[in-house]
Amino acid sequence: MGPPIALPDTFARAVAGLRSATPRPEILLEEVGAPQRLAPYSFALSASVLRDGDEVASGRLILLHDPAGHEAWQGTLRLVTYVTAELEVDLAADPLLPGVGWTWLTDALDAQDAGYRAIGGTITQTMSTRFGELAGPPAAGDVEIRASWTPTGVDLTAHLYAWCTLLASTAGLPPPGVTALPERRPAATG
Repeated sequence: MGPPIALPDTFARAVAGLRSATPRPEILLEEVGAPQRLAPYSFALSASVLRDGDEVASGRLILLHDPAGHEAWQGTLRLVTYVTAELEVDLAADPLLPGVGWTWLTDALDAQDAGYRAIGGTITQTMSTRFGELAGPPAAGDVEIRASWTPTGVDLTAHLYAWCTLLASTAGLPPPGVTALPERRPAATG
């Protein structure tokens, strides 16, 4: 076994910021293997968002670092995310969903004062109907958010909190400190 590899200070500080944040209890984070071919240094987290014990959204956040910089990134660090959640069919079919999904990301970054530039991404909404052996619920909808941005600083704690806010929004969780009201069921007649 060779000596440990010294990481660039910028990358080490960025990873420390991602590791230091504690998300809300419904969001479970785990360090996972990061892609090795996208940049000389990389780090990744996966997330599961739980509501009443069921996973309602998931995501991955990848930190890329190229000490030489990257023209398209406009910097040496890049954050890349993929978030997906199942939605009610009527919400998944809403033509306004992509714009709303994009503002979930940008509003979360702005609310956390997580400075960024060179942001870009896609929002995909899908509808699925199952048949035959896969028959199940009559229809299902999903939203996928894929985005990347360049942080303007090295401390990425605010970026992790913004990403957790994006996950919570995508999962339909109420803001922290707000309790969702139970659905009203029609009264039984007898």
